[in-house]
Amino acid sequence: MLLILDDEFENNMKNYSERALLINERINQLSLYTDNEHGITRAFGTASFLECGNKIASWMREAGLETRVDNIGNIRGKLKSKNPDAKTFVIGSHFDTTIHTGKYEGVLGILAGIDLMENLISQNILFPFDIELIAFGHSEGVRFNCPYLGSMVIAGLFKNKYLHLKDEEGNTLSDILKLMNYDSERIKDDAINPENLLGYFEIQIEPNNILFAQKIPAGVVYSILGEKRIEIDFIGKTGSAGIIPMTERNDALCAAAKFILSVEKYASGEKRNLRATVGKIHVADSAANLIPGSVSCTLDIRSDDEELLSDAYEIINSTCEKLCDKRNIYFEWKLIEETEPVICNKKFRRLLLNSIGENNFPIVSLESGADQDAAVMGKVAPVSLLLVRSFKGNGRDSRENVEINDIATALKISDHFITQLASPEKLLKKKEK
Repeated sequence: MLLILDDEFENNMKNYSERALLINERINQLSLYTDNEHGITRAFGTASFLECGNKIASWMREAGLETRVDNIGNIRGKLKSKNPDAKTFVIGSHFDTTIHTGKYEGVLGILAGIDLMENLISQNILFPFDIELIAFGHSEGVRFNCPYLGSMVIAGLFKNKYLHLKDEEGNTLSDILKLMNYDSERIKDDAINPENLLGYFEIQIEPNNILFAQKIPAGVVYSILGEKRIEIDFIGKTGSAGIIPMTERNDALCAAAKFILSVEKYASGEKRNLRATVGKIHVADSAANLIPGSVSCTLDIRSDDEELLSDAYEIINSTCEKLCDKRNIYFEWKLIEETEPVICNKKFRRLLLNSIGENNFPIVSLESGADQDAAVMGKVAPVSLLLVRSFKGNGRDSRENVEINDIATALKISDHFITQLASPEKLLKKKEK
């Protein structure tokens, strides 16, 4: 099936600045949906999460997309092709957040996706493939300490064991899904068959400010770090701080502290690209006059080298075991989730770079170490990722800001990318001229 493309397509598009202003206005609206007033916190399943999802769904419907919510809380809007053999090209990002984050992380990619698809509809363009915009409901993994559940459902990688994950209040994921009237027994029906996946595209703010420092509006990702996320429980023996001598203690917190410092020392000494973080720690039944008897913490290990990632996992686990044996501490080590390093698709990357070059923007290729749903989608489909310049753009700073001109630039690059993807013949003819 051939693409029907108006020759005046680019000339007839709405002004990019106007489109970017609307996106920014909508981002400001979504920033009001937060669990607290200190930055933006929008955890999976909360009232603010549901209100935000409803607003996104309403904008998808207004844009003309076939819109639904699946059984993990993903908001999905589809633009269907008339081609009976059409595969699906997915545009995705997330609307849950981490703790006290900025307003652009995640939702910029969703709202840019709505704009892109609304513009395609307004131009009466018929694509040879379906385009589905997916606003992932569970990506950050803050509530259940397991990232990417939304994209795992789409990729067909969701496991029933995830339904038993618990939050800090003891609620299971299954409990929360039931409260939201989602059917956990039908989750696997929401997957897209990998054979029908043409590819995946994501727009995010840049996490490490390289673009900001170089004054470049956007860059293309060539690789995404792999990740292993672990939960560790240290179990010692509690007791009174004033009674038990120092030589007779089995202090779980001291063991955890020693472990945390050993993780930092190991990762800092590794000459290759390795990052290891203990980002959360919990002392059970803590009191000023009690020796900690039970402590839990998280461990996040990342690298672009799969062998190094695996080696680091084994070495840190072994270090933990030796440390606990020496201190007479029992420990439990639970691998919660893992993703392999992903190399972004060469064809998609070339088309994105061509889109940047065609619009006379500087060309920059980047590595991404941030949490990206593209890391999961890359297991089942070719993926591509466009990063947009931002100030304090690590998705973890409430001061983060993205300029309107940079949003407009991302839209222009993405419009060009999508039309190239649909009509490579048009691109070749243009070059021949």
